[in-house]
Amino acid sequence: MHPTPASTPPVHRALAAVMSVLLAACCACAGIFTAPAAQADEWRDKEYWLADSGITKAWEVSKGAGVKVAVIDSGIDAKHPDLKGAVAGGYDASGSGQPDGQKSVGSKPEHGTLVATMLAGRGHQPASASPSPSPAGTPPDGIMGVAPEAQLMSVSTWLGSPNPSGKSDQDQIPEAVRWAVDNGAKVINISLGSTTPQWPQSWDAAFLYAEQKDVVIVAAAGNRVGGNTQVGAPATIPGVLTVAGLDRKNLASVDASSQGISIGVAAPAENLLGGLPGGGYAEWAGTSGSTPIVAGVAALIRSRWPDMSAEQVINRIVSTAKDAGAPGKDPLYGYGILNAEAALKADVPEVSTNPLGTIAEWIRVHRRGNAAPATPLPTATSVPSAAPTLPEATVPAAKAPSQRDSAIGAAVVIGFGALFVAIIAAAAIQIRRAARNPSLAREEADTGVVDRVQTRRNPQITDHRSS
Repeated sequence: MHPTPASTPPVHRALAAVMSVLLAACCACAGIFTAPAAQADEWRDKEYWLADSGITKAWEVSKGAGVKVAVIDSGIDAKHPDLKGAVAGGYDASGSGQPDGQKSVGSKPEHGTLVATMLAGRGHQPASASPSPSPAGTPPDGIMGVAPEAQLMSVSTWLGSPNPSGKSDQDQIPEAVRWAVDNGAKVINISLGSTTPQWPQSWDAAFLYAEQKDVVIVAAAGNRVGGNTQVGAPATIPGVLTVAGLDRKNLASVDASSQGISIGVAAPAENLLGGLPGGGYAEWAGTSGSTPIVAGVAALIRSRWPDMSAEQVINRIVSTAKDAGAPGKDPLYGYGILNAEAALKADVPEVSTNPLGTIAEWIRVHRRGNAAPATPLPTATSVPSAAPTLPEATVPAAKAPSQRDSAIGAAVVIGFGALFVAIIAAAAIQIRRAARNPSLAREEADTGVVDRVQTRRNPQITDHRSS
């Protein structure tokens, strides 16, 4: 069953400590140090999930061409070498970024670029490469995303610290979803989550709108570290494809995956790699990284079968997953472990409805017809001059955080009236940046979790940072 709305406290108390940025460790740092240079293709060689999840086999029939995927996150650095030509515009829902959504914002600005490169990275030719491609078709260096021919749209949101514009998650998330739908997204990636299964009523109309417009929404289950064991919204919204995380042994990740009945499928969440703003790379962990793997597979399916409905796309992914854990659907793996090759090649019977439910039915039962209708918004351009107007709604009270959640202490980042917390996985993280002059520095982790962050010079990558 999906959560029912609670009643009581006002908005700001009700959602205290609700939203969490599932940055499975991309940026909190306890020490930054230099490291020897290495070949750029070391990153490509470490993308084990491309083979293990059947993605390289799925590429035989689709690479995501013609599909737009919106990444609702901290913004994407479209100048990263591995994203050249991959970002087709965007929008800033935070009110604090730049109009095209391509300025990294919030307390974890790297997060969006990490997610984007895993989803649709295209790699790059090293500086020493011949201008003429070899007859053998040598693959490029850098990160290859799951759907390397898909087009990304960067929708920036400010999460994890006080937003200079004053816009809260209640405004940003539904605005971001509506903009993505109106601008042609067929898949939406949301590698963000919360510490509660409930969501503001103001989100209903936006997610209903996406459902009515036949858009696949893929969201992160959350990270178990810090006592955050349950899946949180928006991953609990009916119809959303929720992604749990696996370790290298294909078992549910102890640190990098929450559990819950809304989980649809599980994908790799540990020893992941992604790109950083400025042209660098990072090793990281968490369901924030599992989500673009699954969203990328959804893009592959929508590219191969452009007329296939969102419910059939989701059904292909969950019905071809390899069963794991308890027989059938379970709260750790959902329907099972992602199998991209089967999702793209197997004969899958059609279903009459989304196996993960529908927000329309949930609203009918639980909101009793009081939710604002999902009326279309005025058509927007890729760089709108003004934010779309969303229907006003009363936010239902969320469950108060447990004693254990409150005990996270330094992990709580006050912002939007204490709405957001940032959660970092306990697994070791290494972030390697491409910097002309990397220097030693030290800063306190704002999450209360000590993680090792590594910086290095990579002469084959251009540093695009302006500061």
